Amino acid sequence: MSILTIKGLSHTYDNKVLFDDADLTVNNGEHIGIVGLNGAGKSTFMKILTGSLVQDAGEVRWLPGIKVGYLDQHADIDRSLTVMQYLEGSFKELFELSARLEAAYARMSEPDVTDAEMEKLINRTSSMQTRLDEADFYSLEANIKKVAGGLGIGNLGYDTLIGKLSGGQRAKVMLAKLLLDEPDAMLLDEPTNFLDLEQIAWLAKYLDAYKGTFLLVSHDGEFLNKVCKIIVNIENSRIKKYWGDYDKFLLQHESDAKQYAESYERQQREIKRMEDYIARNKARAATAGMANSRKKMLDRIEVMSKPVSFEKPVFSFPYTLLVTKHLLDVKALEVGYNGKAILPPVTFTLGSESKLWLRGTNGMGKTTILKTLMKQLPAISGSFSYNINVKINYIEQDLEFPSKEMNAISFMSFRHPRLSQKEVRNQLAKVGIRGDLATKAVGALSGGEQVRVKLCSLMQKESNLLILDEPTNHLDSLSKEALAEALEEYAGAFILVSHEPAYADGLCNDIFDLEK
Repeated sequence: MSILTIKGLSHTYDNKVLFDDADLTVNNGEHIGIVGLNGAGKSTFMKILTGSLVQDAGEVRWLPGIKVGYLDQHADIDRSLTVMQYLEGSFKELFELSARLEAAYARMSEPDVTDAEMEKLINRTSSMQTRLDEADFYSLEANIKKVAGGLGIGNLGYDTLIGKLSGGQRAKVMLAKLLLDEPDAMLLDEPTNFLDLEQIAWLAKYLDAYKGTFLLVSHDGEFLNKVCKIIVNIENSRIKKYWGDYDKFLLQHESDAKQYAESYERQQREIKRMEDYIARNKARAATAGMANSRKKMLDRIEVMSKPVSFEKPVFSFPYTLLVTKHLLDVKALEVGYNGKAILPPVTFTLGSESKLWLRGTNGMGKTTILKTLMKQLPAISGSFSYNINVKINYIEQDLEFPSKEMNAISFMSFRHPRLSQKEVRNQLAKVGIRGDLATKAVGALSGGEQVRVKLCSLMQKESNLLILDEPTNHLDSLSKEALAEALEEYAGAFILVSHEPAYADGLCNDIFDLEK
């Protein structure tokens, strides 16, 4: 049974055609992964499905009565609630029913209740009690903690105010609530971004067993293989459905992309021949009729979109020589907030060629360690010291900019005032931020495009130590591949936090596991 029908979807954003007469049908129970290069329109597609963005043309129709849930990591939720209060919102009706039941019981114990009213109350409370029992209301807290615990939310504290959580922590809590809501269809935009390995494994198991439908945007091929039986690719302003997991999609897509490019080139040659013929013959009386006929044929041609460029961005991090066994010495370092440590003391040493994977479950303190090493947070106790000649480049997990209204060019000029406008554009072009992308407000760029702007900034400064906190979040496969190549070529040391084991393992020569 079809629960979502899309016909003739067309939408242009910032003069870029994202969808042109695109179609898609989603059937009940399908587990769908949505893929595409950064900026292809995946997040825009999700917003159109939720109705928060209205398409330029075409029809998007959900089956009437379908309950749709959407994970919007940037949504602002009530920060005055505790974590548990927010999660209990999934069962608001049951809690209201329980309150009415308690009020009815209280009324039954009052002395002025008449026999007729008592009989009505008994019938009403019996009905309400049955509904609560059938909904397993008295096990709700345990069930909430089961889902929240799988995503590591128990570590945050159920009494913690939402307002005191980081952006990544809030995203996890919103994901937990969406799962507890149990909608008929879920729309998940990069759900693994703020999860660690164990939590990703738990979510994969949960989604694989999910009875409903979901559409999931992700750049993590390993995760897509585990949870999706169908891949939907957004490319060349079209939406195409592939049956099979992500690996099968890659094989089929390579063939399709080559075929599309060949068809496009053939059509372009044919259009050029017809235009040349018309130009040569329209002025001659003897051939003007034929030229007009060709012009009508040309006007009827449905011109194919230019194939998406698969040009890989180029990252490179300038290195300044430093040879030492003690680039960074960390001794019994305790990190945390407001004088309270969140980890036992940490000790390790980094040499000038160390490639360290800092691994551990979310909430354990990986980002807190990095922020402490960058002196953004004070150490609770212990110490750390760098070689006097160390030069550090750091990319944070959160995509913060001085202003979301500034564009990539103004950001680069702000961070690197010595670069000319031409040099700024050249540097941005290396990482695939060209043309309109370079002048668009960073807040309107996709997550992957924002990460590439940040990486471009890192490329302007020499270093011998890179500190990278989840740098692959939001990056598409080509960009991740390009970043891996740059890190492999980098002669200095780096500390990498990553939730993608295959990626980190292939780059690092040492692991510091916070679990141990």
